[in-house]
Amino acid sequence: MEFDINVYRSAITVLAMVLFIALMVWTWQRKRQSAFDEAAQLPFLEPDVADPSSERQ
Repeated sequence: MEFDINVYRSAITVLAMVLFIALMVWTWQRKRQSAFDEAAQLPFLEPDVADPSSERQ
């Protein structure tokens, strides 16, 4: 069997689709929900501190 660029393109497309589906399954597992909920609240737990380097003079 001779491989050309289209075979490689197809293989990469299928690999990307499999990795995407695996990522979706991993993120939607119920046992990970509490960790993701906790991580989602992290920005709100820090006190609001003004960054002096971002202030205009």
